[in-house]
Amino acid sequence: MRKFDGDRLLVASHNAGKVTEIAALLEPYKIEVISAADMDLPEPEETEDTFIGNARIKAHAAAKATNLPALADDSGIEVDALDGAPGVYTADWAETGDGRDFEMAMIKVWTKLEELNAPRPRTARFRCTLVLAWPDGHDEVFDGKIEGRCVWPMRGDLGHGYDPMFMPRGFNITLGEMEAVVKNRISHRADAFRKLVKTCFDV
Repeated sequence: MRKFDGDRLLVASHNAGKVTEIAALLEPYKIEVISAADMDLPEPEETEDTFIGNARIKAHAAAKATNLPALADDSGIEVDALDGAPGVYTADWAETGDGRDFEMAMIKVWTKLEELNAPRPRTARFRCTLVLAWPDGHDEVFDGKIEGRCVWPMRGDLGHGYDPMFMPRGFNITLGEMEAVVKNRISHRADAFRKLVKTCFDV
């Protein structure tokens, strides 16, 4: 396992919400977090059908382009009654001809559940795979998840993505209603981050 020993980390994402979340999680380590958007990097095509495959594509492309260690995540929501969909295609379900529309994506998920008359609770989980890649081609991989269920109507305008329709197990509010300080403690990304930090950042 390789330790991170630099003071700048590139987050291989153009998603401002995700970059902010990652920067907050890394704040105690006094690391300057730079995003792919800051560096004007193109978004590589995600051609894999697994979270780890797509995260590796993004992390290695960014590390090679900038000569900086790069952290990428691939994450999504898996709905049990939809056989794990949208899963790796979570962002694709939100694609329109004019950017991503996650409200439309959530409506799509719920409509499919209704069409199937899926039993309640409509269990689901968010999953996250983090890949930390170095310019020399080495990488470290960490997986995280948070279990919960899909609820309707959508609730809350905090968070991003599918957060307003996902209620974590043990809570009576959605991730969309949850303050960032709480979400950053329990989320799938936080779960993966704890493993990353323990392995690569803690002395």
